Amino acid sequence: MKPGLILGCAALGFTPAVAADLDVTVTGIRNNHGRIVVAICDNANFPKGACPYHGQALARIGEVTVRVARVPPGTWAAAVYHDEVGNQPLQYGLLGAPKQGFGFSRDAKMRFGPPRFADAAFTPGETVTVPLHYPR
Repeated sequence: MKPGLILGCAALGFTPAVAADLDVTVTGIRNNHGRIVVAICDNANFPKGACPYHGQALARIGEVTVRVARVPPGTWAAAVYHDEVGNQPLQYGLLGAPKQGFGFSRDAKMRFGPPRFADAAFTPGETVTVPLHYPR
């Protein structure tokens, strides 16, 4: 962007949209094994596609905050899982249910399949908390 355009936008009260780091707080972690993996997805890739933004942190009983770098403005959804044994990607059982702890932004629920993007959607700047759910 040209300097004159930036100054002109600022004079009119507009600020150019820029990417920012996004903190995702993951709760309900049952042990300190492995890593917590966060994927930030657009509508086309939620929840199992090639999500463009990722972050990881060492697992810790209770909760951990994972920073995902340079997420641009827009509408996104987070898919999170607990990689307890370091064997990415998420493992699934015979009936397609995840074998590890998992969760989605806005605590979007799985009902006979993955949640809808609209149920998990947020915009950067919102507080994003994802509770993990573990299979029995």
